[in-house]
Amino acid sequence: MDVRKRRTSKLKPYWGIYQDGDSLESLIRGAKPGILAQYGQAFSVTLGVIFALFSGISHSWCVYSLHENLLWFSNLEEVEREISFRTECGLYYSYYKQMLRAPSIQEGLLQLIQDNVTESKRTINILQRMNIYQEVFLSILYRLLPVQEYLEPIYFYIYTVFALQAVYVIALYITSWLLSDSWLAGALAAVWYIINRVDTTRVEFTISLRENWSLPFFALQVASITYYLRPQLKPLPQKVALWLTFLSTLWFCLTWQFNQFILLIQALVVFALDCLDFIEPRKVTLLYLVQVCSLLLVWLLQFCNTMILGSLALSFIISVLFVKHFQTKLKTGGLMVRMGKLCVHVLLVLVMTFTINYLTKKVLQLSSDEHIYKFIKAKLGLGLTRDFDAKLYLCEEAFGLLPLDTFERLTTTLVLYPYLCALAILLVVLVAISLVHLSGSGCSGAQSEGVEHRIHMRPDVAYNLLHTVLFGLLALSTMRMKYLWTGHMCMFAAYGVCGRELWGICLGALRCNTQTKLRIVRYAAPSLLLAFLYFKFWPKIKEEVSELREFYDPDTVELMTWISSKTPSTAVFAGSMQLLAGIKLCTGRALTNHPHYEDRALRERTQQVYQIYARRAPEDVHRALRAAGADYVILEDSICYERRHGRGCRLRDLLDVANGHIMDGPGENDPDLIPAPHPRFCTEIKMDNPAYSRLFTRVFRNKTFHVYKLKKGKKLSAGARVRTST
Repeated sequence: MDVRKRRTSKLKPYWGIYQDGDSLESLIRGAKPGILAQYGQAFSVTLGVIFALFSGISHSWCVYSLHENLLWFSNLEEVEREISFRTECGLYYSYYKQMLRAPSIQEGLLQLIQDNVTESKRTINILQRMNIYQEVFLSILYRLLPVQEYLEPIYFYIYTVFALQAVYVIALYITSWLLSDSWLAGALAAVWYIINRVDTTRVEFTISLRENWSLPFFALQVASITYYLRPQLKPLPQKVALWLTFLSTLWFCLTWQFNQFILLIQALVVFALDCLDFIEPRKVTLLYLVQVCSLLLVWLLQFCNTMILGSLALSFIISVLFVKHFQTKLKTGGLMVRMGKLCVHVLLVLVMTFTINYLTKKVLQLSSDEHIYKFIKAKLGLGLTRDFDAKLYLCEEAFGLLPLDTFERLTTTLVLYPYLCALAILLVVLVAISLVHLSGSGCSGAQSEGVEHRIHMRPDVAYNLLHTVLFGLLALSTMRMKYLWTGHMCMFAAYGVCGRELWGICLGALRCNTQTKLRIVRYAAPSLLLAFLYFKFWPKIKEEVSELREFYDPDTVELMTWISSKTPSTAVFAGSMQLLAGIKLCTGRALTNHPHYEDRALRERTQQVYQIYARRAPEDVHRALRAAGADYVILEDSICYERRHGRGCRLRDLLDVANGHIMDGPGENDPDLIPAPHPRFCTEIKMDNPAYSRLFTRVFRNKTFHVYKLKKGKKLSAGARVRTST
């Protein structure tokens, strides 16, 4: 067809291939438009790249400024800066500090491989147990680069994390650009991500949390997969995209212990699209192999961590590849035949997945992740549980349902409306096309000329559609996982605003669907939205960034100072997981337990140490603490007299129920619970009762903390060794 005629003709309802001019892809594919069009495309791409870099740097500067101004970080003493790394963040950062303090890189690595400080009376391999290769890599980089004279180690660390957030935004920008073929979509995605900061990131106050390291690589992986799945991509760009997918998947898996669950969801997306004929079989197999190779390489780097071999993701991918190899005639026949074969296929894959997973865990005697499955079982309401570990997760707000006020905030920034609109329309189209594919009327691979102009959804669009659906369901069920969803939501909503598909349907309904009108609407809508968001939210962002606060925690500073100066360097401390992580970072003392919960023996020890907040005999508590190797125990009033959680979710309530005791205060109790024969340990020990003072000596106290030293060598009389029923 003549080009001039085509540009004034009605658009056909085809969702598959780009048809107009500002394409990033057209340059990559080597298209040869006219000179003016070529310069216009180059200018458009250059402008888009500049704005992508600007967006990423702006977000990085924003979160850095918030972190600095909320804590007045540059004015803090070293111990205050380290205390600001709360809970598990402090534990991870301590290994970066440990590597830098080691005499050499080799000595530092040896200390991590043979660590006897993180868990007293045990020698563990930190590189095997935890995902801290980022701290190792960063410490080595700090030693090698000539930055030590003018940049403190802690700033080198936090600057790196904030720089990664720029990578995150740029990856979202590129993904939206690739889907919509307009860099305005990328700009809109980046702006939405930044102004929805409360729901898209928490990096400014949880710097070293594993997700802040891994999610930028996850976003890069999604961008690489999106590019890899684009139609009519030449072999070389395909290879480059596949390698980028592999590298980003590898770094994502290496930096977060929950990688297996995220990869499982991605594998389910690829599996669904393969069953519905949206992706070529060769590409499906290669994507599976990328995931398997990444997991196995991480398994090797983590000294053969059995938790990876026992992951559902690995079992699922192996099952899919095995069943696909033998079920060769899956995609033949009419609609009912295909549906029947598909049901059998799914059933075989699921049965084989759970069989392989069960046998793997039996052979390897793997129980590291059983607490996660107990939590999921309780979350789904599959029976009541008194399991301490499962209840510990269920009672945390972060592991509850996504709060409704999240949607209010997303509505205020106008991201939710286009997201839901695009989601609804594309899901309807996906179902319709799936039925066409299953009935044998359409094909996903090389299409004939007669079929080419039917309604068709590109595989990269279909992938991102199912991706956002599944991760949205995950976020709705568990609030902490919303950060996997909200960033992608911003990207997908921007694609909905700038993509041809939705506007083509709207203009088609109005019977004015021409190339010129479509292009005008696609550029006008995001431009108006960007202008509105700038004038409404830029003053608010400036106000947030300029708000000055100050870190203030004198009781914790006093405790850390006392431990560093008044206790032996070989002393072992027991207490809450959150506090002990800070003690290891600030003082280097050995711990009985810590927040990295992916080990069964550690979970059991933690429950025993937490008996200090239960109603147990002093002899029992003393015996449990000595068994864990503790020299000192720290009691926190905020836990002993907790009011943050309601009855049934306070730590003391969880311990009482796990011990078979009635909970404190008015309210219902299960009929089989009995009154505890002893008072609560954390309150009674402060009364200087002889039964307690002969076993524990108070050595430090302030408004928040009480530290007791365990007396050793006491011969307890048989009458004193009273055990509570459990």
